[in-house]
Amino acid sequence: MSNHNHDTASSLPLTGIRVVDFSQVMMGPVCTQTLADFGADVIKIERMGAGDLSRSSFKQVAGTDNPIFCSLNRNKRSVALDLRNAEHIAQVKQMIAEVDVVVNNFRSGVMERLGLGYDDCIQLNPTIIYAVGTGYGETGPHAHKGGQDFLAQALSGTMMRKADPSFPTALYPTSPADYAAGMHMVQGILLALIHRTKTGQGQKVNVSLYDSMLAMQMQEAAMVMMADSEVNWAAMPLCGVFETQDGPLVMVGAFKENPLRNICVALGIPDLSADPKFSDMTAQFKNKPELQSILRKAFLTGSRSHWLDRLDGQDILCAPVRDMREALSDPQTMENQMILEGPGEGQQLKLISNPVHLSRSPVSLRIPPPRLGQHTEEVMAEFRVKAT
Repeated sequence: MSNHNHDTASSLPLTGIRVVDFSQVMMGPVCTQTLADFGADVIKIERMGAGDLSRSSFKQVAGTDNPIFCSLNRNKRSVALDLRNAEHIAQVKQMIAEVDVVVNNFRSGVMERLGLGYDDCIQLNPTIIYAVGTGYGETGPHAHKGGQDFLAQALSGTMMRKADPSFPTALYPTSPADYAAGMHMVQGILLALIHRTKTGQGQKVNVSLYDSMLAMQMQEAAMVMMADSEVNWAAMPLCGVFETQDGPLVMVGAFKENPLRNICVALGIPDLSADPKFSDMTAQFKNKPELQSILRKAFLTGSRSHWLDRLDGQDILCAPVRDMREALSDPQTMENQMILEGPGEGQQLKLISNPVHLSRSPVSLRIPPPRLGQHTEEVMAEFRVKAT
């Protein structure tokens, strides 16, 4: 293990694992940050002069402490190289010969053209674990296309499923495909490391945004393929977002024998489940617009906190619809230690921590998100590579 880590690293499960990371933006970096959080020595290879595209995502906060970059790149070291330069490629190959894992999320074919494809890397290091993240897979009709989260949402069928058919088709505004594929890549790398411990063999790990979005719909997909039936959890007749006098709430009327009866008690209205139009799930689906119209009118007669208390009293699942600032200031967020704070290069860092909590191996901010090329000389010296 290299000596740059503090003592805290010695208790972490991936201490001693070294990773050469070519990835940028989100899918790859969210994977390698997880590895780094749990002790891996992640060496981030960045383009000289520009670095990871996330460094300049938003010009007004561009620079070392761009929050977008910081959110995905703690606990890593940055080495700046020009991968079109033969000498720099030779230096990278020297590193790959000695590390455990290589990660990239370039478009299919880019690493091969650089002479850093899987077949090249196993010549340099037969036990290497070589992780690739793409938009759609390395082969097949979409392999050559640029991958991106919104495109994976669209192509995978996710975007078409709406709580109400009258809603406009829309982009989901965070990045489920990038995050899920990054976590699948973490799983693949950890599985390959366990396999290598048992057999001495390295292998290739392959994930894509497209596959991850399909996998997230495993229940819906099985229903289509095996029962020729569409499932839409958001369209259930007793679920939805309901406006109150002072803000929206979400209600999920499920997991009870007769949730509609409990909802009616909470709302102080007659028991709609006694009406044949709403007496069971089939009837509720058939008459959903009328049913939800009655519920919506009732919710508009009181405050959000009033209705949340009433629904809680009937053991009906519910929650206020909040913005990010409210979520971050929730005492539960603090209790779960989900905010990681510490000094950065230019300002105090406040980042979302790792959601995986290990009782013996807590995550900490060991290395602030690095300046571009901050660790080039240090890393070159460790690998006895001559820096140019």
